[in-house]
Amino acid sequence: MQNTLNDSKLIVQNLESGFEVILNQVVLLRHTKEQPIIYVGRGQETIDMYRGNFDIKDYVIERIPLTFAEISESDNEININLSNAANSVAVLTLSLKKEEGRLKIDFTNHDPTINRFWLRIAATPEEKVYGCGEQLSYFNLRGKNFPLWTSEPGVGRNKKTYVTWQADVKDKAGGDYYNTNFPQPTYVSSQKYYCHTETTAYADFDFRHSEFHELQIWEVPKAMIFETAETYVKLVEKISNLFGKQPELPEWVYDGVILGIQGGTEIVERKLEKALAAGMKVSGVWCQDWQGKRITSFGKRLMWNWKWNEQEYPQLDKKIPEWKEKGVRFLGYINPYVAIEGDLYKEAEKMGYLALNAQGDVYLVDFGEFYCGVVDFTNEKACEWYKQVIKENMIDFGLDGWMADFGEYLPTDVVLKNGVDARIMHNAWPTMWAKINYDAVSEAGKLGEVVYFMRAGYTGVQKYCTMLWGGDQSVDWSLDDGLASVIPAALSSGMIGCGLHHSDIGGYTSLHGNKRSKELLMRWSEMGAFTPMMRTHEGNRPDDCFQFDDDEESLNHLARMSNIFVTLAPYTKSLVKLNSERGIPVQRPLFMHYENDKIAYDLKYQYLFGEDILVAPVHQEKQNEWEVYLPEDKWVHLWSGQEYSGGYVTVDAPIGYPPVFYRKESKWKDLFLKVSTI
Repeated sequence: MQNTLNDSKLIVQNLESGFEVILNQVVLLRHTKEQPIIYVGRGQETIDMYRGNFDIKDYVIERIPLTFAEISESDNEININLSNAANSVAVLTLSLKKEEGRLKIDFTNHDPTINRFWLRIAATPEEKVYGCGEQLSYFNLRGKNFPLWTSEPGVGRNKKTYVTWQADVKDKAGGDYYNTNFPQPTYVSSQKYYCHTETTAYADFDFRHSEFHELQIWEVPKAMIFETAETYVKLVEKISNLFGKQPELPEWVYDGVILGIQGGTEIVERKLEKALAAGMKVSGVWCQDWQGKRITSFGKRLMWNWKWNEQEYPQLDKKIPEWKEKGVRFLGYINPYVAIEGDLYKEAEKMGYLALNAQGDVYLVDFGEFYCGVVDFTNEKACEWYKQVIKENMIDFGLDGWMADFGEYLPTDVVLKNGVDARIMHNAWPTMWAKINYDAVSEAGKLGEVVYFMRAGYTGVQKYCTMLWGGDQSVDWSLDDGLASVIPAALSSGMIGCGLHHSDIGGYTSLHGNKRSKELLMRWSEMGAFTPMMRTHEGNRPDDCFQFDDDEESLNHLARMSNIFVTLAPYTKSLVKLNSERGIPVQRPLFMHYENDKIAYDLKYQYLFGEDILVAPVHQEKQNEWEVYLPEDKWVHLWSGQEYSGGYVTVDAPIGYPPVFYRKESKWKDLFLKVSTI
């Protein structure tokens, strides 16, 4: 017996003791009594948070296989009742239907005591898997499991490194390979389908088994969505159609590097003049301490009271329009929390806009030697108030952009206005925060003029996030935490609809002996020139880290890279436009355009910048040449003009000349030749 919906592209067919679900010839589900696809059960978790780092443990009380299936069809919907015994009452009902070309499986839970759910999706041994949000250690996720919970990524994300060990012992802050600010229960298979789960509960996607992927969720999810495509380009387009697309970047972003500078008006003016005198193309100055700062054992931290600090930045109200006349925009900083010392906290507390604890008092979050209240985004009036803070204190004041930081800290024991358990709201929080920023900018009529960049994300953040940034990389060469980790981060987030990505040039986190070297900063600048936005950061301990203007060589190097970025702008704009129209990311894995190249599927430290440029950043120190893999095509080395046809090649790569290639047949060839002369 075979059931079909609308057309033969979706088939649900009976097996001897179960069923199969096949979408466009891809077997998604294969259920038998001996090998059931769904298990349900009960568990008791413990979740402890320390400054955005979560220690999560689970005790599984029971796990029950739902072995018996009963299939029926009605009204263009196929229903599958699953139970754990023959002729017993259904525990779960799966309702399969086609919606806008997608397969949607709705889940109805008939047992409210169930709080654990496992689903096995059919796999093949050679299959590759990508996505799950922004992943920094792995691009191909096969062979690992990935807990999906927005959090601090950790100071150190490899348990074998000294920095991670120190962070664990001293700060409870060491991460692991899966820790990320931006998880998402969406993956892309090399069988050219995507799977998305509609849930904000804690999840763990396990890709270690050769014959199935097991998705664990701490609730019965609302639904799962599957869709196939003939090519990866078409597949990411379909993913973007589901989640929404990012708007185009403001024109001014392409005018040069955004310099991260702190310390007040005088210092900003001096450093800006020094950069411009060196011939640097500068599109903006990003002053995250525009609202004041504090000093903690971590380093320089900000005063979280979102308005201009006149003592720290005297005459800023006059300087912003002056700088803008010179083509230099001013950018600031904000996050979803308000410090107890500030007047915004007092206003929010008085109006009832802050989340509460179990005793009905304002919930205070420890951010590391200072405490803040959580603006409750489930309270509509609180949302309107916070949007006004952004519109009046930032946009009206003259800011053309900001870092919209955090979003991943929501404690699991906080009491929210909407009454929903914070364990369910935790993953939803980054998207709600993104929407606050998006709505504020839209309502001010500034969409397309203002850029805000975020590190935290979850399902739906795509249409609300004007730019992603890779979070707080360590100022070192480590694969899991340093420069290299930014590349799989950009590629994985691009696969699930966030196609605009950049990073702190030079990294951010300087702890446990990590100090940024001049070489690291220069290599990071090289990569930054081949991303959709260039922005530097002084780091959490600026005095311990080499800065772009610490010597003439570094200053001139960044100036040259900024000129390369500006010269390349027409090409980059075309990629950003394509991302806004079709959801095709700016930075792409090689297999997106070279599907038959088996090697391309496991490359995570090089990328295509659009279709016509291949970038392989030098991510290790003291290198003067670099090995690059080129898919079969006609490639030209940007700096030497030497031609290659594919395979592994080794090229000279001294500082200032990163391994970059372009397609010989590209219509942008003349532009690339111009870049090569800078």
